[in-house]
Amino acid sequence: MISSVRGTVLSASGSVVVIDVGGVGLAVTVTPQHTYELSEGNEALVHTALIVREDDLALYGFRTREQLEVFDLLRSVTGVGPKSAMGVLSAMTPNEIADAVATENDGAFRKVSGIGPKTAKLIILSLTGKLHPTPASTPTGTAADTAIAPEVVAALVGLGWSARVAAQAVEAAEAAATADDRSTVPALLRLALAQLGPRQRGEVNAR
Repeated sequence: MISSVRGTVLSASGSVVVIDVGGVGLAVTVTPQHTYELSEGNEALVHTALIVREDDLALYGFRTREQLEVFDLLRSVTGVGPKSAMGVLSAMTPNEIADAVATENDGAFRKVSGIGPKTAKLIILSLTGKLHPTPASTPTGTAADTAIAPEVVAALVGLGWSARVAAQAVEAAEAAATADDRSTVPALLRLALAQLGPRQRGEVNAR
């Protein structure tokens, strides 16, 4: 089991970072937010889960042990694979997940791409009593807000911007957005595109 990796970041794009560990480049799947925090050429420590399948070995990485533990708990739920678990952690913090389970708010999970009503209810049933929200970590936005941002970042990456530039634009857009704008992908995407502007897009496309 590979529980963590430490090394130089060789590349960080989309939701995959490559970390040089002893001369071997390890590809690690992380959240879009985590990609934004990892700079090429800098050293990084990533807590990891190694998923072994017949035709694949995949590493999933996290900033904290808490995120890794929540990832493993989510994967224990019937119908939740590693990609869906990562999707939940891309949209919600561990504390928000614990709070949604404690309050039986399955709607928070249904907002995550790939999580349907049945699976959302199973998550709550399976994780009840296993997670405990921390009052001091009360989120500043709603679960809906946190679920929107990663989708907008992914949309911008699909349009040609790097994950870092996309995340910065979305962060700026959220700061300037109204509550209604932060609640839908099209509205927040429009604001993020306005933040980027035609000049920056042209620079990216010219690379």
